[in-house]
Parts: sequence; structure tokens; C-alpha cells
Amino acid sequence: MTQWTSISVVTVVAVSMAGILGSEAAQDRRSQSRTAFSGRLPALDGRRLHATIVDVMYPPGGANPAHRHPCPVIGYVLEGAVRMQIKGQPVRVFKPGETFSELPSDVHLVSANASQDAPARFLAYFVCDRETRLSVPVTDVEKWP
Repeated sequence: MTQWTSISVVTVVAVSMAGILGSEAAQDRRSQSRTAFSGRLPALDGRRLHATIVDVMYPPGGANPAHRHPCPVIGYVLEGAVRMQIKGQPVRVFKPGETFSELPSDVHLVSANASQDAPARFLAYFVCDRETRLSVPVTDVEKWP
């Protein structure tokens, strides 16, 4: 192999590697997507739909009293961990990237930060077909079977 042939082979390999690495780098800059939630909503008046997204932030040890939502809601945890319980279901802990949902018939018994030391935050996405408060307190009778 002559000196020029060696240089040509090295150059071709280097240019090829740069092209491969360059295309990998370009792929790393592309957005990635995943379905975070997919589920059926109850029957709603499609002519009057209104969406609201609420940023819910719990301080360490924070919690809300039992309540219900008159509209379907989907929650997406952004940071920390939240402890949730719907009447008739076990307590669950949701972490960043996880979702939960509630129907208008659900009584939300537990809604709390799972940590005593760190804040927690989630987005609550409401879909309503009427003007209403997004969260309403429940009576003691509604809390128990």
C-alpha cells in the first residue's frame, strides 16, 4: 500500500465515521414521545367542551381534604411523589412521568405528598362540558360505603 493509498483509506474511514456520528447526534436532538395516558372519558356535551390544566404543588407533608371533581380529570406527576386514593380502591403512589385519572363519580379520599421532606407537583387536566368548580368537598356520608 502506498502512502497516498493509506491516507486515502484513513480519510474515507474518518469521513464515514464523522457521517455516522453526525447522524447519531442529529437523532439525539429529535424529540421523543410516549403516550402518558389513554383512556375513555364519560359522555360529555361535545359542543361545550372546555379544558383546564391546573399546576398542583404540595409542600413536604402537604395534603388536601377529601373531595370530588365534577368533570373528568387526568393527573400527570412532574416531580416528587403523590399519594392518592379513590374510594373503593387501594392507596397508590405516583412518581414523575406517571399518570392517574378520576371520573366525576369518584370520591378522592387521599390526595397528598408522599414525602415529608421534598415537595411534589403534578398537572391536573380537566375536561368539562359546563361551567363548574373543578373541585368540591365531600360529605362524611360520601367518604364511607
